[in-house]
Amino acid sequence: MKNIRITKRIINLTLVMVLLGSTIISCSDLEIEGTDSIIKDASEAGFQGVSDPDSFLDNAYNSLRGYIGDQANLYALAEVTTDEQLVPTRGSDWGDNGIWRQLHQHEWTPEHAFILNVWNQWNTLHFQGAQVLAELTNSNPQQEADAHFLRALGMWVVLDNFGQVPVRDPQAPLFEDPIVLKGQEAVDQIVSDLNAAIAGLPAIGPGAGVGDAGAANARPGKEAAKYLLAKVLLNKHIYLGTEPNSADMNQVVSLVDEITASGYGLEEGYFDIFRRELDRETIWFIPTAVGNRIWNGLHYNMAPDQTGGGWNGFSTLAEFYDMFEGDPNSNKGTAQGEPLDGQEERRGYVPAAGVPAGAFPGATDSNNDGFADGSSVGFGFLIDQQFDYDGTALKDRGGNPLTFKRQFTDGSGNISLINNSETTGIRTIKYNPRYGAFTEHEIFFRYSDAHLMKAEAMLRSGMDASALVNELRILRKAQPLGTVTESDLLEERGRELYMEFWRRNDMIRFGEYTRDWSLKAPSAVGDETKNLFPIPANQLILNPNLIQNPGY
Repeated sequence: MKNIRITKRIINLTLVMVLLGSTIISCSDLEIEGTDSIIKDASEAGFQGVSDPDSFLDNAYNSLRGYIGDQANLYALAEVTTDEQLVPTRGSDWGDNGIWRQLHQHEWTPEHAFILNVWNQWNTLHFQGAQVLAELTNSNPQQEADAHFLRALGMWVVLDNFGQVPVRDPQAPLFEDPIVLKGQEAVDQIVSDLNAAIAGLPAIGPGAGVGDAGAANARPGKEAAKYLLAKVLLNKHIYLGTEPNSADMNQVVSLVDEITASGYGLEEGYFDIFRRELDRETIWFIPTAVGNRIWNGLHYNMAPDQTGGGWNGFSTLAEFYDMFEGDPNSNKGTAQGEPLDGQEERRGYVPAAGVPAGAFPGATDSNNDGFADGSSVGFGFLIDQQFDYDGTALKDRGGNPLTFKRQFTDGSGNISLINNSETTGIRTIKYNPRYGAFTEHEIFFRYSDAHLMKAEAMLRSGMDASALVNELRILRKAQPLGTVTESDLLEERGRELYMEFWRRNDMIRFGEYTRDWSLKAPSAVGDETKNLFPIPANQLILNPNLIQNPGY
């Protein structure tokens, strides 16, 4: 136990000193008390290997619960910086010194807290994998496969967001500056790790509890590593600054076909995919509470029986909502989910009332009012009037109708991200409170994404992807498309995968991240330097091998 403690303290000190950031806890300062002689002793001894690799890997996987479950950090960089999510300031709520507005407007700086946190967290993750893979750690093949996967995942997130990855040998001297991998070198390392993970991880079929904390299959299997490898190869040309390579695209198709052969596939019932029960869609989920995805956009007066109401922040642009079939101003459905405004399934619906407490397994009725908790909250995109359990039209805190509006306007009626009322902005929700207000089940990798990756790889190889895209659209009760273009495919990925961490990544790959959208700063339109985030300012001081990205 003493050795474990020493190892972890070395990690903390090393990461701060050599740019890899803080460990699982996010601290900006490292304070060392004079009585903490263990740090001195450990520093003199150097890295001694990880004494309990399995527990160490458990801790690394557990850190993903915070990295993925958070509404800030990686989620904010992936979603709020796009046309898909934004967080206006409503009165004094969600002001936070402009930290949310800067992301949507593309006016972030190297000091932005979320950028620093993402840098620290995901560099920490790949360094943890490296420690398990170090020669001084006595790890078995299964542990090494998990470490390869974690190292690849951490390095890929850093490469995708920052374009360069600091890499430290755990056995190197404490004050040696980490090398920095970019482009081909970085991709080669990630691909090598994923191939090793695929070779060593167990084959886990759908519905086997992948990601479930405490389950036998809590960690990802071969299929998750194949999915991530396909994701890396699909984006490889972006990291290299080249055109898509046909060999890479062919491998993406093969990898997805292998995932399909393992039993994974498309599922009917779009919003059922995001329930606790496992299905063929879920390749890997993180056992983290989905409360952030539920409550951060709902109004304060919605579903008060469970949490005291929503947090009234996150919304979407009307132009993103308009990509879906249906009435542009209304998205109503019956309490049972039948659409009333011609909308496709993925756009969801606003129910006219709640459903009876016994309407579905696991329903609770904490108020004994005869309605299932949370069932008055809709799915997908919430617009216009919202309703209480008994069908009564809800009101905001000022007694006005609780009607979510398409535009973001201030008190003078001007389009703005500040001085908004309580009801501006269409709200989005996939995980529904009726199935548990804070259920620990957030999907990270799922099959529909792999299906669309295959379609994109085919399209980039000069093949017709319309059959694959329309297979999904018909399943989601949307009209089939004609010949599918790149623009069509980007929109289809938006319709299928909104709120799932992929919008920024997709928009960059399709060349749409720097285009204009409502409330983006005019100076940022067309600025391709925004395709990468800045290296945090303090990290440039600590590691001279890092070079600030252009534009910062």
